[in-house]
Amino acid sequence: MARLEKIKYKPISVRDLLVEMKDLSELMIDLAYSAALFNSRPLAEEVIEMEKQVDNLAYLLDMSAMLAARDAKDAESLVAVAVVAGATDKISDAAGDIATIVLREIGIHPIVREAFEKVEEQLTRTEIQKGSVWANRTLRDLELAPKMGVDIIAIRRNKEFIINPEHDELVLEGDVVIARGAPMGIEEFERLAGKTLMSAGS
Repeated sequence: MARLEKIKYKPISVRDLLVEMKDLSELMIDLAYSAALFNSRPLAEEVIEMEKQVDNLAYLLDMSAMLAARDAKDAESLVAVAVVAGATDKISDAAGDIATIVLREIGIHPIVREAFEKVEEQLTRTEIQKGSVWANRTLRDLELAPKMGVDIIAIRRNKEFIINPEHDELVLEGDVVIARGAPMGIEEFERLAGKTLMSAGS
């Protein structure tokens, strides 16, 4: 488990916290395996950031559950929620362990690589630079799926994660975007993501 930062309580429902934990942990598994397969430090570092977020959410969920329990009956009904949250947290920790292997440069056994080399889709992570041609545009405007077969599946904005962003979500300077797609589409995505308005017009 990652070290918890000082957390300020926010009035978020137990359901919303659990859904966010689930979405993050699912994405973490994909990122961790991709990081191991392609020996990608950026993807591994993103997994570690997500692990911190899941730990924070688990802490907030515990607090919300305690505040929601008015009597023994309420407490009993929340036990199942605590069990699911704990299991989700363990999945997050396991993904973090895979990412740590990459970050510590321990190396991945060839058998592990062979097991995942047939994956048809790849994941990538890139930061939207200042002046990027993609900055301040919605995902609908970018038309990544029809143009190159790539979907943005998550955006990290400062320390907040937007999982499965809507089509009207704006991409802002400084956002870290995580995308999934076929290898050729991913290559094009990475190339265009680095373009600024100046270089695009040159």
